[in-house]
Amino acid sequence: MSRCGFIALIGAPNAGKSTLLNRLTGAKLSIVTPKAQTTRARVLGILVRGDAQILFVDTPGIFAPKRRLDRAMVAAAWDGAGEADYVLLLVDAKTGLTESVRGIITQAAAAGRKMALVLNKVDLLERHKLLPLTQEITTLANFEQVFMISAATGDGIEVLLDFCTAKLPEGPFLYPEDELTDLPDRLLAAEIVREQIFLQTRDEVPYGATVETESFKTQKDGSVRIDAVIYVARTGHKAILIGAKGARIKDIGARARRELSQLLECNVHLFLRVNERAGWDEEAERIRATGLNDPKH
Repeated sequence: MSRCGFIALIGAPNAGKSTLLNRLTGAKLSIVTPKAQTTRARVLGILVRGDAQILFVDTPGIFAPKRRLDRAMVAAAWDGAGEADYVLLLVDAKTGLTESVRGIITQAAAAGRKMALVLNKVDLLERHKLLPLTQEITTLANFEQVFMISAATGDGIEVLLDFCTAKLPEGPFLYPEDELTDLPDRLLAAEIVREQIFLQTRDEVPYGATVETESFKTQKDGSVRIDAVIYVARTGHKAILIGAKGARIKDIGARARRELSQLLECNVHLFLRVNERAGWDEEAERIRATGLNDPKH
């Protein structure tokens, strides 16, 4: 009998959820940067393992929201956990049990979700500190199992996959076997451009920018033309993104184009423009365009 079910990855920003999703599925599905709060919307990663189809749900990091966009991100994370068959709660072992992590664990426990604790980045922490940290965390909730992994190196991943497979309910596959994600190509393109903005600009710019794909067209020669707009909240952000004589935006476009060509397995023609739009992170239309539900509705 086949098995199929949803496994949600939840935790604080920068716990390594997106890196883990990409490691578990063996594909670049979720953008990864050194900065926190990179993931904005729920991303589904599909893995077929023998008679099982595991549907991993990468959720935004849970934090104290300030903007309408932030509230939508946090709501998406809790919705992902609430709708899943099982929850993996990720904790950055290096950062440890912060107040925000403590709050997430307490809230997840109060919801009565079946969950396992996944201590990530254990390769960055001295071995003798792992057991005390684990004991401290497990007093806060009833975790069915504890895993110590490194999503970056792959250590502990196979054991975690065996556990996830065993937790799936019996049932037919929900997606075709060759699908890796339910993320539309248009949204994937916008996310890859946004990843480059994170990697190539100063700290304040990525959080003040959003990317929307305006058109995504397959050409007669099999290549794809993508037109995307980057909305920024401030004039200064626009200047930083464009760079001297347009050098920065050209570099963002070139690197995103290479990444998309690999992901889409075809030649990609990418055209970017930058628009200043103060308050975009409070606009329902902009929030929905990122793949999130507007928290006011």
